[in-house]
Amino acid sequence: MSGWLELKISIIRGGMEEYLTPMGPTKLHVNPIFEISPLQPMFSEWLVFEGISVDERGRQHYLDASVAYKRAVLNCIDYLSKFGYSKQQVYMLLSCCPCEGRISGIVDIPNACATLAIPVAIFDQDIRPNKTGLPVGPRLVSKGQAPTARYTGSLETFQNPATKAPGT
Repeated sequence: MSGWLELKISIIRGGMEEYLTPMGPTKLHVNPIFEISPLQPMFSEWLVFEGISVDERGRQHYLDASVAYKRAVLNCIDYLSKFGYSKQQVYMLLSCCPCEGRISGIVDIPNACATLAIPVAIFDQDIRPNKTGLPVGPRLVSKGQAPTARYTGSLETFQNPATKAPGT
């Protein structure tokens, strides 16, 4: 489950005040906006998990899409943990893989329905249900290592003028 990430950002001085509407007591209470990549991963096969607005205790929540989406995610985590992944690994995978979450039905009173679709091609094994059942036998899934960052001194650095010590 290794990978890399490249981020490119532009800082717009005063951009929050200019572009975003405050939603709370201070001008910093805003909801961010961002532009997505023009290149989308193209996957042809997806496995979709569904959740409805009934919580873990069996209590129904009237048209609550939050509960429905939470159930879809928990259903996905439970399912993928049967393939040798820990629940923590699946949680981390879902936070960075190209999954698609949707509110799939809000008109089916009293239930809300949400779905989470994950591409099957991102896995090193077939995770689709089949006649032979789950994989049998031990399967080692590496716990991985925490990412580390190192500065070699070869790149230019910047210092925030507001935190610059006087006289420097």
